[in-house]
Amino acid sequence: MNSRRAWHEALVATLPVMFGYLPLGAAFGILAGEVGVPVWGAALMSLTIYAGAGQFLALAGVGAGAGLTEVAVATLMLNSRHLFYGLSLLGRFEGAGWRKPYLIFALTDETYSLLTSQPRHTADPAQAFRISLLNQGWWVLGSLAGALAGAALTFDSRGIEFVLTALFIVLTLEQARRLRRGLPFGIALICGLGALLLLPERHLLLGAIGSASLILLAHYRWSTTPRTETSA
Repeated sequence: MNSRRAWHEALVATLPVMFGYLPLGAAFGILAGEVGVPVWGAALMSLTIYAGAGQFLALAGVGAGAGLTEVAVATLMLNSRHLFYGLSLLGRFEGAGWRKPYLIFALTDETYSLLTSQPRHTADPAQAFRISLLNQGWWVLGSLAGALAGAALTFDSRGIEFVLTALFIVLTLEQARRLRRGLPFGIALICGLGALLLLPERHLLLGAIGSASLILLAHYRWSTTPRTETSA
């Protein structure tokens, strides 16, 4: 595959993420301006942090007067789910070479969804790099546009952060259509509802992801364990 065609395929693959990241990044840029972050600061956060929900959390901490340590710990807890993402991509990132540090840095929920949607036998670290780079490009572009718009215009931005939820819904539907297996999504739904009912809000995400991951790991171990038949 030549480079031009590879970039075109990566661009097409990232279009669903683009439609989510541009408005969501713009929402981040607008909210950043509202808590006093300059335009260049919002763009720099998206270049060097690139954490989506973590960046919104950082803005909430800044707006509430939280210290750097509090914001860092909260962000670590929120993004701890990426530990599971990274473990599942170890095989796909083999042979990535100089691209590997950036692939690790740029692993967001949406990028993970796109990378795992590719058949394993066709997984290409170079293509994963292109997809990751384009996705961050959409996020940075949206953040910069939102920060500039927020600095120049005055408008009511309430509810704009719902774009993140809408994007997750679209990506989940895409994964469900590809996998055609109800078990992982059923487990995720049950664990999510259980966490919502039983856990405090600050532990909800980690509890839901952790319990779903443990159940899926147990199911995988059970389904792959050789069974010996007893003779009569």
